[in-house]
Amino acid sequence: MMDINKLVMAETLAPCDADAYLNDLDTWSEDSARDQAQREGIELSEAHLDVICYLRDHFAECGPQSSARDLLRAMEQAYVEQGGRKYLYRLFPRGPVTQGCRLAGIPTPAGNADPSFGSVH
Repeated sequence: MMDINKLVMAETLAPCDADAYLNDLDTWSEDSARDQAQREGIELSEAHLDVICYLRDHFAECGPQSSARDLLRAMEQAYVEQGGRKYLYRLFPRGPVTQGCRLAGIPTPAGNADPSFGSVH
């Protein structure tokens, strides 16, 4: 079910940010992620795709996160050997939660607009 607050917030965002709130999970493909990444100035590598697959698998397993902070913590733990948060921000400079979720085709969790919780604006 779509959160009405996210829908209202999407009206004030740039089109690529608004799309993150309105994604249909079944229509995602690696090609669509590559296209979106290219529009955002990122060339998707295997490392990017690994994080994107992690986000999609995490969403499928756990459902939507209650907050962006919780998702960022889970991501940091999953990628601690690669460098944790710094590694994730190198891959997704606009924020591993916001940009990662957008490219993964999953809804962003609550609190993703706060830069300290994995989102850079």
